[in-house]
Amino acid sequence: MDIARKVLADLDKELQWVHETYRDLHRHPELSLEETRTSALVAGKLEEFGYQVQHLGGTGVVGVLDNGPGRTVVARADMDALPVQEATGLDYASENDGVMHACGHDVHVAALLGAAKLLADHRTEWSGTYIALFQPAEETAQGSAAMVADGLADKIPAPDVAFAQHVMGLPAGELQTIAGPVLSAGDSIRITVHGTGAHGSMPQLSVDPVVLAASIVMRLQSVVSREVQPGEFAVLTIGSVQVGAKSNIIADKATLLLNLRSYDNAVRETLIKAVERIVRGECAAAGSPKEPEFEYYDQFPLTTNDAAVTARVSAAFEAYFGAVGSAGRQSASEDFSRIPDAFGVPYTFWLLGGMDPQACKEGKTAPNHSPHFAPVIEPTLARGVEAMAVAALSELA
Repeated sequence: MDIARKVLADLDKELQWVHETYRDLHRHPELSLEETRTSALVAGKLEEFGYQVQHLGGTGVVGVLDNGPGRTVVARADMDALPVQEATGLDYASENDGVMHACGHDVHVAALLGAAKLLADHRTEWSGTYIALFQPAEETAQGSAAMVADGLADKIPAPDVAFAQHVMGLPAGELQTIAGPVLSAGDSIRITVHGTGAHGSMPQLSVDPVVLAASIVMRLQSVVSREVQPGEFAVLTIGSVQVGAKSNIIADKATLLLNLRSYDNAVRETLIKAVERIVRGECAAAGSPKEPEFEYYDQFPLTTNDAAVTARVSAAFEAYFGAVGSAGRQSASEDFSRIPDAFGVPYTFWLLGGMDPQACKEGKTAPNHSPHFAPVIEPTLARGVEAMAVAALSELA
């Protein structure tokens, strides 16, 4: 990793603007597909560094740095924030009411910009093509799909490999990798079931959607325990049941919101088929006057790290940092994999620690999506820049 050390030798000189960029992003968070200010900031930086820049998928930004023959690497950072009211008390807290970078995407953007700058400044040390991709709308699973639909595969050089990282509630500066599934597939389903409304005093005239919804909720509890093979990971959560508005009115429909998680596409298919079968069966048993309706949304693909790429990156991390941890499988979900899948190339996605180590020991850190989520600036940002650069140079040096 002598080349990586040469490229990163100037990191300390770059950290001031990386920190300032991070604080600026944190102060000005933007929701999914509304990242106009962030997009402009990123595009301006990339152009300043010498990248060929284009916008894709609305607010997405891609910078391409052609540096001669060799492999092509794409590195991705997500940009969107969450509809969360910040409660960190930081002096650079969000100035946008009800919107917060509560998942660390500001860390991802600042770190990738830092790596992009260092690679651009040290082109004599490597050869190939480096692509810095800044994706909108990860939180809603729309951003990568939007970039792909906008012609991503035709508008940038085809990469040989793809990388991404995510800041998590680990001790700041710690890196963790794992081959195979690292993030679960996720599916949200809005199910509408139909009944027949009536007065609460005349239930015999109704098909009660409250009773129907209750039957569905209870029956779905058996899916994971009785239809998924023991040892396989699966989660089925019913997060919301909405029906009726008054005690003496039997409504005519109910809406259920479900969330499914799995590490295997066959398990995912089992869950979906079981949900639809049970809902249809309960509706038939209740005498529902209409077929149920299923709306799938916020669908996240499975994130499965390529074994060979992960081994190379892990070896590069160990050579540069001295140690790298082993990540456990996470039940959270991401849409990053749609980008390498659009090109049919392998990828790896690693975890970056961002929390105060003592707070981690004491179990006092706030998780991602919490209004108190607050990564420590250092060594989080420096390590994020280093990790992105070291991974790229494992292919380009």
